[in-house]
Amino acid sequence: MATSAAQSRSIERGNTRFFTIMAFVMSAIIVAGFSLNIAMGRSSFAVPLAYHIHAVVFMAWIGIYLAQHVTASAGNWSLHAAFGKIAWAWVPLMMVFGTAVMIVVARRTGGPFFFHVSEFLWSNIMTLWCFGGLAFWALARRRYTGWHRRLMLCAMAILTGPGLGRLLPLPLMIPNAWTITVAATMVFPVIGMIADKRATGRVHSAYWWGLGIYVAVFLLSLALAYSPFGMGVAQQLIAGTPGAERPMEAFLPPGFTM
Repeated sequence: MATSAAQSRSIERGNTRFFTIMAFVMSAIIVAGFSLNIAMGRSSFAVPLAYHIHAVVFMAWIGIYLAQHVTASAGNWSLHAAFGKIAWAWVPLMMVFGTAVMIVVARRTGGPFFFHVSEFLWSNIMTLWCFGGLAFWALARRRYTGWHRRLMLCAMAILTGPGLGRLLPLPLMIPNAWTITVAATMVFPVIGMIADKRATGRVHSAYWWGLGIYVAVFLLSLALAYSPFGMGVAQQLIAGTPGAERPMEAFLPPGFTM
């Protein structure tokens, strides 16, 4: 029994190619989205400090995430574990600074015009914390490679939202721009499910749990965002700030062109 379990772990550890490719694809999408925005003049570096701290923390996470996959591919498990220890400390930073910047954005601009203000606030924050929960679960299951890799893939998929949102023509998708963006991020765990099915004939339970929790949190966030309580909190948060000057609903600014 012990020998069989050890052989199973060895096989799982050796199966790194798919997860490494997915790590680079998801990371590339995030970087491409932000790079495109800068290239097209949609973004500027002339923003409050919270934006810059958020950028540094989240871009550093991409480095940590890729480093874990590169070290796993190289079979350097001691260095892989070292990056895992960094991840334990880094994920809480992402949750704190990610939440903070969303509040700053909401108060400064009301969020992107193609998103409802309350939807932007509640769903963004709740799915960010869903990322944190899945990432912590993945780190806690590091000895169980099958669970560890798949839960972390599900967590990282959540972070592709901002990148995808900058690549998709979201103004043309009003009033469903946010739902479409989130649905697009769920493609990555689905790809993982398909890969599992083709390789082993079944889908690993980690995908069902990871994607299932993500879907549940997303649906709950929408229900809360559009509830009287959620709307009230969002309106109070931006009251008296420039963010309150835009409509709560998604809208096209006058004279807007793609």
